[in-house]
Amino acid sequence: MKIALVAHDQKKDEMVRWGQKWRSELARHELCATGTTGGILARELDLPIERFRSGPLGGDLQLGAAISEGEIEMLVFFWDPLESQPHDPDIRALLRVAVVWNIPVATNPASADFILSSPLMKGDYERENPDFTEHLERFEPGRKVEAS
Repeated sequence: MKIALVAHDQKKDEMVRWGQKWRSELARHELCATGTTGGILARELDLPIERFRSGPLGGDLQLGAAISEGEIEMLVFFWDPLESQPHDPDIRALLRVAVVWNIPVATNPASADFILSSPLMKGDYERENPDFTEHLERFEPGRKVEAS
């Protein structure tokens, strides 16, 4: 499973602590992250992590595109609800696309713990892919979308 890891500045230490706790499980998966978070986690966890751009420089949008293409299957995003973010529209778009494409999303250590400890993480989980044919027919008659 390919897991995307993202943490706002005030949540990066929390993400590192969580990653250290789950290092052996994370090592079983393909990991990617936004730039700064990915660099910190790769160094602290000594794991290979594909790095996208920093969130404010388009990394959140890159992750969203990868989710919509079926390349990312889970999102762990420790966001800071108490701080305004200059790239808030990008953050909302990333969370929205994760919901649209029906991938698991953890937004804090507790939800991430529940997801990673799930028995569904141990095998091949077949998530239900959304079918957007009807939606596309309304706006783009004749166009089909392949669910990934």
